[in-house]
Amino acid sequence: MSQVTESGDVAKKSYLSTLRALLPYLWPDGRPDLKVRILLAMGALALAKVFTISFPLLYGAAIDALDPKNHVAQTVGVAIALILAYGLSRVLMQAFAQLRDAIAAKAVYNAVQTVAGKTFRHIHALSLRFHLERKTGGLTRIIERGTKGIDILLFYALFSIVPTILELSLVSAILFYGYHWGFAVITILTVVLYGLFTIKLTEWRTVIRRQMNDSDTEANTKAVDSLLNYETVKYFNNEEHEARRFDKAMARFAGASEKAQMSLSLLNTGQAVIITLGLVSVMVLAAYMISAGKMTIGGLVVVNGFLVQLYVPLNLLGTVYREINQALVDMEKMFDVLNVREEVKDKPGALDLKVSGGEIRFENVVFAYEPERTILHGISFTVPAGKTTAVVGPSGAGKSTISRILYRFYDVASGRVTIDGQDIRDVTQNSVRAAIGIVPQDTVLFNDTIRYNIRYGRIDATDAEIEEAARLAQIEPFIRELPEGYSAMVGERGLKLSGGEKQRVAIARTILKNPPILMLDEATSALDTHTEREIQAALQGVSRGRTTLVIAHRLSTVVDADEILVLDHGRIVERGRHSDLLQRGGAYAAMWNRQREAAAAREKLLEVEQDPEINPEIVRVQPAVAAGD
Repeated sequence: MSQVTESGDVAKKSYLSTLRALLPYLWPDGRPDLKVRILLAMGALALAKVFTISFPLLYGAAIDALDPKNHVAQTVGVAIALILAYGLSRVLMQAFAQLRDAIAAKAVYNAVQTVAGKTFRHIHALSLRFHLERKTGGLTRIIERGTKGIDILLFYALFSIVPTILELSLVSAILFYGYHWGFAVITILTVVLYGLFTIKLTEWRTVIRRQMNDSDTEANTKAVDSLLNYETVKYFNNEEHEARRFDKAMARFAGASEKAQMSLSLLNTGQAVIITLGLVSVMVLAAYMISAGKMTIGGLVVVNGFLVQLYVPLNLLGTVYREINQALVDMEKMFDVLNVREEVKDKPGALDLKVSGGEIRFENVVFAYEPERTILHGISFTVPAGKTTAVVGPSGAGKSTISRILYRFYDVASGRVTIDGQDIRDVTQNSVRAAIGIVPQDTVLFNDTIRYNIRYGRIDATDAEIEEAARLAQIEPFIRELPEGYSAMVGERGLKLSGGEKQRVAIARTILKNPPILMLDEATSALDTHTEREIQAALQGVSRGRTTLVIAHRLSTVVDADEILVLDHGRIVERGRHSDLLQRGGAYAAMWNRQREAAAAREKLLEVEQDPEINPEIVRVQPAVAAGD
């Protein structure tokens, strides 16, 4: 039980910090219109409660007016007037309650929109390290639940808790001064006991709900991850394995949900017992006072009406408290994301990068993803303006790390990187990235049209400019063959297109961006030889006249580079032009010979497979191919 108390104290502190973080969004600076709406909504709330309190008073007065001791004609007239006033009060109560919701809606949903938008922008501002470690399904679920939690918290706090406290205060005052102090004491004690019982059990249930949330997030993450890797699952016949992983996560969710339901039943039962005891106590006291001649039948109706009216919001108070607790848990996780520190930030007052020629210079750059494992060991090189420099080397040598540093996904540990003499840490990230166009190894497209994916290079581009970029990227003939043309959907992550087609789309949007600096990060390493040659021809056209940094695995793609850097274990071991490096007979020459031998072996194997004398199957295949099968 001490653990529950301790976790409850921690939860209260985190809840308070979450509420403090939310308040500026509900009462935003520079938005007097929203502040006025909140104040008007509070006024409508107060009026709604005043009319709510008048129901039992008017109804009790009507009952007393019908007392046989009074004159019948006068009594009926007064009673009818009181009943009409009672009906009018109910209408006005409902009207002001609805007016309250309508007035406050804009302020509440502005807060939801602002927090959600800020979270989304913040996630995009976080470093590549965060996005490599994140789980997309869990992250989207956290944002979804967090924004919903803000909606729930604001409406319940403003329109359930505050009204209930106001109503309880008014009822207690009327019972104390208008009837008997005992009624007020019983009412207050009932509410206090109800509240304490609800809070204690809800704190216990919060631990269970956290477990339920975590297992729900885990199950959703596994499902999204599995569906994103649909082809990989199929390649290895692991559908049952994925189903078992999902079932285990759902089993944990089901177990936590069962505990949550059992604790909810216990909570509801306890609440009903407390409310019933309070109601019975008040009615017993009222019966005693009527028998002693100290209260009228109308007074009994008033007291009973007050308690019945309080019963409804008190009964809902448990639900409200639980929902608010859950909303705070969900919001806490979203604000945790908002509190993740931006690893790469612009310096205060940073200016935009000014590109004159586009010269890139790495000066004694040291970099490590983790302190204990250095990736780049003091590398230095220069890519002159308008020239092409290639970086080659084995896997894990640090080639792609160079492109990530240049794009400023990470900052270097020591040394510096400059563009036209300007340290990229001293200028804005946006201006650096605006000056660089990249064609990556793995092009991931949005699940939208080909036109949209090309236009992503420059959002304000015209259709004519998009079509010209497609022509230069040598993808226009393929697009023209599609029934929908540029309006054809590319599918999730561009899965409807082949690797070569996706690369051409990437080239087209880079052409559309028209950057002074071009970066090709193993742009053809995943393609077949024929497609590679076609893509390489398109890339040569794009890089003409631009400062180009090529990260390459296939050496055949960089033979025309002005300088080739051979990287090994984060150090430059050789540099020079293709012919010079071959003459040296060093690491580059060894890589070149290995790749040439592998290419020759592949060509020999292809010849054997297509020789009818060696492979009789080719004879039966040829007519089908000729027929267009």
